[in-house]
Amino acid sequence: MIRLGFVGCGGIMQEHYKHLSAMSGIKMAGHCDIIKERAESAASRFGGDAFTEFESMYDKVKPQAVYVAVPPYAHCARIMDRDTGGMEEGAAERGIHLFIEKPIAINRETAKRIEAAVRKAKIITSVGYCFRYYNTIETARQILNGKPVSLIRGSWNGGMPGVWWWRRMDKSGGQIVEQTTHMFDLMRYLCGEVAEVYAVTSEETDVRFEANRLKQLQAKQQTSVALRIVSKGVDDHVRKKMVIAGANAVVSPAAIGGLRMVSELLRPATTGFLDTMLRQRTSVRFDELVVGKGSQLSGKTLAEADLRQIADALVVAARHPGQESFIYNPKADFLLEPDCVIVVLAQVAEVDKVRPLFAGQA
Repeated sequence: MIRLGFVGCGGIMQEHYKHLSAMSGIKMAGHCDIIKERAESAASRFGGDAFTEFESMYDKVKPQAVYVAVPPYAHCARIMDRDTGGMEEGAAERGIHLFIEKPIAINRETAKRIEAAVRKAKIITSVGYCFRYYNTIETARQILNGKPVSLIRGSWNGGMPGVWWWRRMDKSGGQIVEQTTHMFDLMRYLCGEVAEVYAVTSEETDVRFEANRLKQLQAKQQTSVALRIVSKGVDDHVRKKMVIAGANAVVSPAAIGGLRMVSELLRPATTGFLDTMLRQRTSVRFDELVVGKGSQLSGKTLAEADLRQIADALVVAARHPGQESFIYNPKADFLLEPDCVIVVLAQVAEVDKVRPLFAGQA
Protein backbone atom coordinates (compact mmCIF):
# COMPACT_ATOMS: atom_id res chain seq x y z
CA MET A 1 0.00 0.00 0.00
CA ILE A 2 1.50 3.32 -1.11
CA ARG A 3 0.80 6.25 1.19
CA LEU A 4 0.14 9.48 -0.70
CA GLY A 5 0.12 13.10 0.41
CA PHE A 6 -1.31 16.07 -1.45
CA VAL A 7 -0.17 19.70 -1.34
CA GLY A 8 -2.75 22.03 -2.87
CA CYS A 9 -6.35 20.81 -2.96
CA GLY A 10 -7.72 23.15 -5.62
CA GLY A 11 -9.01 22.71 -9.16
CA ILE A 12 -6.31 20.66 -10.88
CA MET A 13 -5.89 18.36 -7.88
CA GLN A 14 -9.52 17.30 -8.31
CA GLU A 15 -8.48 15.59 -11.55
CA HIS A 16 -5.79 13.64 -9.73
CA TYR A 17 -8.19 12.74 -6.94
CA LYS A 18 -10.69 11.42 -9.47
CA HIS A 19 -8.23 9.06 -11.13
CA LEU A 20 -6.35 8.01 -8.00
CA SER A 21 -9.57 7.18 -6.13
CA ALA A 22 -10.32 4.56 -8.81
CA MET A 23 -6.95 2.85 -8.30
CA SER A 24 -6.09 0.06 -5.87
CA GLY A 25 -2.95 -0.21 -3.78
CA ILE A 26 -2.87 3.39 -2.60
CA LYS A 27 -3.92 5.24 0.53
CA MET A 28 -4.61 8.97 0.54
CA ALA A 29 -2.97 9.77 3.84
CA GLY A 30 -2.81 13.58 3.99
CA HIS A 31 -4.19 16.70 2.34
CA CYS A 32 -2.60 20.12 2.72
CA ASP A 33 -3.96 23.49 1.59
CA ILE A 34 -3.62 27.05 2.87
CA ILE A 35 -7.42 27.13 2.82
CA LYS A 36 -8.27 24.80 5.68
CA GLU A 37 -11.77 24.00 4.42
CA ARG A 38 -10.44 22.66 1.13
CA ALA A 39 -8.05 20.30 2.89
CA GLU A 40 -10.80 19.14 5.24
CA SER A 41 -13.19 18.59 2.33
CA ALA A 42 -10.63 16.40 0.54
CA ALA A 43 -9.95 14.43 3.72
CA SER A 44 -13.65 13.76 4.28
CA ARG A 45 -14.09 12.56 0.69
CA PHE A 46 -10.96 10.46 0.22
CA GLY A 47 -9.75 9.70 3.75
CA GLY A 48 -6.65 10.84 5.56
CA ASP A 49 -5.89 13.94 7.64
CA ALA A 50 -6.16 17.63 6.76
CA PHE A 51 -3.30 20.13 7.17
CA THR A 52 -2.48 23.75 6.42
CA GLU A 53 1.33 23.28 6.63
CA PHE A 54 3.07 20.76 4.38
CA GLU A 55 5.91 20.03 6.81
CA SER A 56 3.41 18.97 9.45
CA MET A 57 1.77 16.63 6.96
CA TYR A 58 5.11 15.16 5.89
CA ASP A 59 6.15 14.46 9.48
CA LYS A 60 2.82 13.18 10.79
CA VAL A 61 1.45 10.93 8.04
CA LYS A 62 4.88 10.12 6.50
CA PRO A 63 3.74 9.72 2.88
CA GLN A 64 5.89 7.75 0.47
CA ALA A 65 4.97 10.05 -2.41
CA VAL A 66 3.42 13.51 -2.66
CA TYR A 67 1.39 15.24 -5.35
CA VAL A 68 2.15 18.97 -5.52
CA ALA A 69 -0.50 21.02 -7.34
CA VAL A 70 -0.16 24.67 -6.38
CA PRO A 71 -0.11 27.86 -8.49
CA PRO A 72 3.29 28.59 -10.12
CA TYR A 73 4.19 31.39 -7.69
CA ALA A 74 3.60 29.16 -4.64
CA HIS A 75 6.35 26.64 -5.38
CA CYS A 76 8.89 28.90 -3.67
CA ALA A 77 6.76 29.17 -0.52
CA ARG A 78 8.72 29.01 2.73
CA ILE A 79 7.36 28.51 6.23
CA MET A 80 7.11 31.78 8.11
CA ASP A 81 10.56 33.37 7.83
CA ARG A 82 12.62 30.32 8.67
CA ASP A 83 15.50 29.29 6.45
CA THR A 84 13.72 26.24 5.12
CA GLY A 85 12.89 25.27 1.57
CA GLY A 86 9.55 24.98 -0.17
CA MET A 87 7.30 21.96 -0.43
CA GLU A 88 9.42 20.12 -3.00
CA GLU A 89 12.62 20.60 -1.05
CA GLY A 90 10.90 19.53 2.16
CA ALA A 91 9.72 16.34 0.49
CA ALA A 92 13.13 15.62 -1.05
CA GLU A 93 14.89 16.03 2.30
CA ARG A 94 12.60 13.35 3.76
CA GLY A 95 13.06 10.96 0.81
CA ILE A 96 9.47 11.46 -0.37
CA HIS A 97 8.95 10.89 -4.10
CA LEU A 98 7.26 13.69 -6.06
CA PHE A 99 4.70 14.40 -8.74
CA ILE A 100 4.75 18.17 -9.47
CA GLU A 101 2.21 20.04 -11.57
CA LYS A 102 3.76 22.27 -14.22
CA PRO A 103 5.23 24.78 -14.22
CA ILE A 104 7.47 24.06 -11.26
CA ALA A 105 8.44 27.73 -10.84
CA ILE A 106 8.10 31.21 -12.31
CA ASN A 107 11.84 31.88 -12.24
CA ARG A 108 15.04 29.98 -13.00
CA GLU A 109 16.44 30.31 -9.47
CA THR A 110 13.54 28.44 -7.86
CA ALA A 111 13.52 25.76 -10.54
CA LYS A 112 17.25 25.15 -10.12
CA ARG A 113 16.86 24.99 -6.35
CA ILE A 114 14.16 22.32 -6.66
CA GLU A 115 16.24 20.41 -9.20
CA ALA A 116 19.26 20.39 -6.89
CA ALA A 117 17.21 19.08 -3.96
CA VAL A 118 15.68 16.31 -6.07
CA ARG A 119 19.03 15.21 -7.50
CA LYS A 120 20.67 15.21 -4.08
CA ALA A 121 17.90 13.07 -2.56
CA LYS A 122 17.79 10.72 -5.60
CA ILE A 123 14.01 10.50 -5.39
CA ILE A 124 11.66 9.66 -8.26
CA THR A 125 10.18 12.88 -9.63
CA SER A 126 7.78 13.59 -12.46
CA VAL A 127 6.36 16.87 -13.73
CA GLY A 128 2.79 16.92 -15.03
CA TYR A 129 3.34 17.26 -18.76
CA CYS A 130 0.28 15.21 -19.60
CA PHE A 131 0.58 15.38 -23.39
CA ARG A 132 3.56 13.03 -23.22
CA TYR A 133 1.16 10.22 -22.34
CA TYR A 134 -1.22 10.62 -25.28
CA ASN A 135 -1.33 7.63 -27.62
CA THR A 136 -0.79 9.96 -30.57
CA ILE A 137 2.44 11.29 -29.06
CA GLU A 138 3.78 7.79 -28.52
CA THR A 139 2.99 7.03 -32.16
CA ALA A 140 4.73 10.24 -33.23
CA ARG A 141 7.85 9.27 -31.27
CA GLN A 142 7.95 5.91 -33.01
CA ILE A 143 7.58 7.53 -36.44
CA LEU A 144 10.25 10.16 -35.72
CA ASN A 145 12.70 7.78 -34.09
CA GLY A 146 16.10 8.15 -35.77
CA LYS A 147 14.85 10.70 -38.30
CA PRO A 148 16.26 14.24 -38.55
CA VAL A 149 13.64 16.91 -37.92
CA SER A 150 14.05 20.19 -39.81
CA LEU A 151 11.01 22.05 -38.45
CA ILE A 152 8.47 21.62 -35.68
CA ARG A 153 5.67 24.06 -35.02
CA GLY A 154 3.33 24.22 -32.05
CA SER A 155 0.63 26.49 -30.72
CA TRP A 156 -1.66 26.67 -27.71
CA ASN A 157 -5.29 27.64 -28.20
CA GLY A 158 -7.51 28.02 -25.17
CA GLY A 159 -9.99 30.26 -23.45
CA MET A 160 -9.28 33.36 -21.43
CA PRO A 161 -7.40 32.54 -18.19
CA GLY A 162 -9.96 31.57 -15.57
CA VAL A 163 -8.44 32.00 -12.12
CA TRP A 164 -7.05 35.31 -10.85
CA TRP A 165 -3.38 34.32 -10.63
CA TRP A 166 -3.42 32.97 -14.18
CA ARG A 167 -3.91 36.50 -15.49
CA ARG A 168 -1.00 37.99 -13.54
CA MET A 169 2.52 37.84 -14.93
CA ASP A 170 4.13 37.88 -11.47
CA LYS A 171 2.00 34.94 -10.30
CA SER A 172 1.75 32.64 -13.32
CA GLY A 173 4.91 33.59 -15.20
CA GLY A 174 2.81 34.45 -18.27
CA GLN A 175 1.35 32.20 -20.93
CA ILE A 176 4.70 30.88 -22.12
CA VAL A 177 5.54 29.63 -18.63
CA GLU A 178 2.04 28.57 -17.59
CA GLN A 179 0.54 26.95 -20.69
CA THR A 180 2.78 27.08 -23.75
CA THR A 181 5.35 25.22 -21.67
CA HIS A 182 3.46 22.11 -22.82
CA MET A 183 4.51 22.87 -26.40
CA PHE A 184 8.15 23.35 -25.46
CA ASP A 185 8.12 20.08 -23.53
CA LEU A 186 6.62 18.19 -26.47
CA MET A 187 9.25 19.61 -28.81
CA ARG A 188 11.99 18.32 -26.52
CA TYR A 189 10.24 14.99 -25.99
CA LEU A 190 9.76 14.37 -29.70
CA CYS A 191 12.89 15.95 -31.18
CA GLY A 192 15.56 16.10 -28.47
CA GLU A 193 17.15 18.79 -26.33
CA VAL A 194 17.39 22.39 -27.51
CA ALA A 195 20.80 23.70 -28.63
CA GLU A 196 19.88 27.33 -29.24
CA VAL A 197 16.91 29.59 -28.56
CA TYR A 198 15.85 32.64 -30.56
CA ALA A 199 12.76 34.68 -29.69
CA VAL A 200 11.05 37.97 -30.49
CA THR A 201 8.71 39.64 -28.04
CA SER A 202 6.24 42.50 -28.13
CA GLU A 203 6.66 45.77 -26.24
CA GLU A 204 4.38 44.32 -23.53
CA THR A 205 4.55 40.76 -22.24
CA ASP A 206 1.66 40.87 -19.78
CA VAL A 207 -1.39 38.74 -20.62
CA ARG A 208 -3.34 41.99 -20.44
CA PHE A 209 -1.49 43.21 -23.55
CA GLU A 210 -4.45 42.84 -25.90
CA ALA A 211 -6.83 44.80 -23.69
CA ASN A 212 -4.22 47.49 -23.01
CA ARG A 213 -3.55 47.96 -26.72
CA LEU A 214 -7.26 48.15 -27.41
CA LYS A 215 -7.62 50.95 -24.86
CA GLN A 216 -4.73 52.85 -26.47
CA LEU A 217 -6.25 52.41 -29.92
CA GLN A 218 -9.64 53.52 -28.63
CA ALA A 219 -8.10 56.80 -27.51
CA LYS A 220 -6.69 57.31 -31.01
CA GLN A 221 -10.00 56.29 -32.52
CA GLN A 222 -11.63 59.38 -31.01
CA THR A 223 -9.49 61.58 -33.24
CA SER A 224 -9.24 59.42 -36.36
CA VAL A 225 -12.39 58.29 -38.16
CA ALA A 226 -10.28 56.01 -40.39
CA LEU A 227 -9.13 53.81 -37.49
CA ARG A 228 -10.76 50.39 -37.16
CA ILE A 229 -9.71 47.99 -34.40
CA VAL A 230 -9.53 44.30 -35.33
CA SER A 231 -8.46 41.67 -32.79
CA LYS A 232 -7.86 37.93 -32.96
CA GLY A 233 -9.80 35.57 -30.71
CA VAL A 234 -9.90 31.79 -30.42
CA ASP A 235 -13.53 31.39 -29.41
CA ASP A 236 -16.79 33.25 -28.87
CA HIS A 237 -16.00 33.85 -25.19
CA VAL A 238 -12.90 35.82 -26.18
CA ARG A 239 -14.76 37.64 -28.95
CA LYS A 240 -17.28 39.08 -26.53
CA LYS A 241 -14.55 40.33 -24.20
CA MET A 242 -12.60 41.96 -27.02
CA VAL A 243 -15.73 43.72 -28.31
CA ILE A 244 -16.43 45.02 -24.80
CA ALA A 245 -12.81 46.20 -24.63
CA GLY A 246 -13.31 48.23 -27.81
CA ALA A 247 -12.60 46.04 -30.85
CA ASN A 248 -14.71 46.76 -33.92
CA ALA A 249 -14.30 43.18 -35.06
CA VAL A 250 -12.78 39.95 -33.76
CA VAL A 251 -11.40 37.34 -36.17
CA SER A 252 -11.23 33.66 -35.26
CA PRO A 253 -8.68 31.77 -37.42
CA ALA A 254 -10.17 28.44 -36.33
CA ALA A 255 -13.69 29.47 -37.33
CA ILE A 256 -12.48 30.85 -40.66
CA GLY A 257 -10.60 27.63 -41.35
CA GLY A 258 -13.69 25.55 -40.57
CA LEU A 259 -15.90 27.64 -42.84
CA ARG A 260 -13.30 27.41 -45.60
CA MET A 261 -13.25 23.61 -45.43
CA VAL A 262 -17.05 23.45 -45.64
CA SER A 263 -17.07 25.92 -48.54
CA GLU A 264 -14.49 23.85 -50.44
CA LEU A 265 -16.75 20.81 -50.07
CA LEU A 266 -20.09 22.42 -50.86
CA ARG A 267 -19.22 25.36 -53.14
CA PRO A 268 -15.82 24.67 -54.74
CA ALA A 269 -16.39 26.87 -57.81
CA THR A 270 -17.60 29.84 -55.75
CA THR A 271 -14.73 29.41 -53.31
CA GLY A 272 -12.22 29.32 -56.15
CA PHE A 273 -13.73 32.48 -57.63
CA LEU A 274 -13.49 34.34 -54.31
CA ASP A 275 -9.90 33.15 -53.84
CA THR A 276 -8.96 34.54 -57.22
CA MET A 277 -10.36 37.94 -56.32
CA LEU A 278 -8.62 38.07 -52.95
CA ARG A 279 -5.21 36.85 -54.05
CA GLN A 280 -4.65 38.31 -57.52
CA ARG A 281 -4.28 42.08 -57.77
CA THR A 282 -5.10 42.10 -61.48
CA SER A 283 -8.40 40.20 -61.19
CA VAL A 284 -11.94 41.24 -60.55
CA ARG A 285 -12.82 41.62 -56.92
CA PHE A 286 -15.34 42.75 -54.36
CA ASP A 287 -14.50 46.14 -52.88
CA GLU A 288 -16.21 48.78 -50.78
CA LEU A 289 -16.71 52.46 -51.47
CA VAL A 290 -17.70 54.97 -48.81
CA VAL A 291 -19.45 58.19 -49.76
CA GLY A 292 -17.44 61.09 -48.36
CA LYS A 293 -18.97 64.33 -47.13
CA GLY A 294 -17.53 66.24 -50.07
CA SER A 295 -18.39 63.65 -52.68
CA GLN A 296 -20.08 64.86 -55.85
CA LEU A 297 -22.16 61.67 -55.70
CA SER A 298 -23.69 62.63 -52.36
CA GLY A 299 -27.44 63.18 -52.73
CA LYS A 300 -27.69 61.19 -55.94
CA THR A 301 -29.43 57.87 -56.44
CA LEU A 302 -27.64 54.81 -57.81
CA ALA A 303 -29.39 55.37 -61.11
CA GLU A 304 -28.10 58.92 -61.27
CA ALA A 305 -24.56 57.87 -60.25
CA ASP A 306 -24.58 55.26 -63.06
CA LEU A 307 -21.52 53.37 -61.82
CA ARG A 308 -21.78 50.79 -64.60
CA GLN A 309 -21.21 53.55 -67.12
CA ILE A 310 -18.43 55.35 -65.20
CA ALA A 311 -16.40 52.35 -64.09
CA ASP A 312 -18.16 49.18 -65.23
CA ALA A 313 -18.80 48.39 -61.56
CA LEU A 314 -21.64 46.11 -60.51
CA VAL A 315 -23.29 47.25 -57.24
CA VAL A 316 -23.84 44.13 -55.13
CA ALA A 317 -24.89 45.63 -51.80
CA ALA A 318 -25.35 48.92 -49.98
CA ARG A 319 -25.62 50.06 -46.37
CA HIS A 320 -27.11 53.23 -44.96
CA PRO A 321 -25.01 55.30 -42.49
CA GLY A 322 -25.02 53.88 -38.96
CA GLN A 323 -26.68 50.62 -40.03
CA GLU A 324 -25.27 47.12 -39.40
CA SER A 325 -27.11 45.23 -42.13
CA PHE A 326 -26.67 45.52 -45.89
CA ILE A 327 -29.27 45.81 -48.61
CA TYR A 328 -28.40 43.25 -51.26
CA ASN A 329 -28.93 44.17 -54.91
CA PRO A 330 -30.11 47.69 -53.99
CA LYS A 331 -32.69 49.35 -56.21
CA ALA A 332 -31.94 52.19 -58.60
CA ASP A 333 -33.51 54.72 -56.23
CA PHE A 334 -31.10 53.96 -53.36
CA LEU A 335 -29.85 57.33 -52.12
CA LEU A 336 -26.13 57.92 -51.82
CA GLU A 337 -25.50 59.99 -48.70
CA PRO A 338 -22.38 60.71 -46.62
CA ASP A 339 -20.94 57.64 -44.84
CA CYS A 340 -23.10 55.12 -46.66
CA VAL A 341 -21.18 52.08 -47.96
CA ILE A 342 -21.45 50.57 -51.42
CA VAL A 343 -20.07 47.09 -52.17
CA VAL A 344 -19.14 46.63 -55.82
CA LEU A 345 -17.82 43.87 -58.04
CA ALA A 346 -15.33 45.22 -60.56
CA GLN A 347 -11.80 45.12 -61.91
CA VAL A 348 -9.28 46.68 -59.52
CA ALA A 349 -8.45 49.44 -62.01
CA GLU A 350 -12.13 50.31 -62.36
CA VAL A 351 -12.54 50.60 -58.59
CA ASP A 352 -9.49 52.86 -58.41
CA LYS A 353 -11.05 55.02 -61.12
CA VAL A 354 -14.30 55.62 -59.23
CA ARG A 355 -12.94 55.82 -55.69
CA PRO A 356 -11.98 59.55 -55.91
CA LEU A 357 -15.60 60.35 -56.86
CA PHE A 358 -16.82 58.76 -53.63
CA ALA A 359 -14.11 60.41 -51.52
CA GLY A 360 -14.81 63.87 -52.89
CA GLN A 361 -11.42 64.20 -54.58
CA ALA A 362 -12.64 64.76 -58.12
